[in-house]
Amino acid sequence: MKMLAVLLFVLFGWLQYQLWWGKNGITDYFDVYHVAKLAIQTNDKFHQRNLQIYADIADLKRGHEAIEERARNELGMIKQGETFFRIVGD
Repeated sequence: MKMLAVLLFVLFGWLQYQLWWGKNGITDYFDVYHVAKLAIQTNDKFHQRNLQIYADIADLKRGHEAIEERARNELGMIKQGETFFRIVGD
């Protein structure tokens, strides 16, 4: 009976070791969990950026207002007959 108790205790110890530190144990699970969480956050950022790009593409396809806005902001262009004012802060 004593041998059976020792054997069960050793088996229990081995199973606990495998659970916590063995291959695919709790520590590996937490490592993979954190990597997956980081990947989900990165994918969410990229998804938001893609939605913004899709909205910009739709604006550019629909009308000339978005094209005019980009020409003004990025290229510094103005329409003929317009007056351009630049306000410089301190």
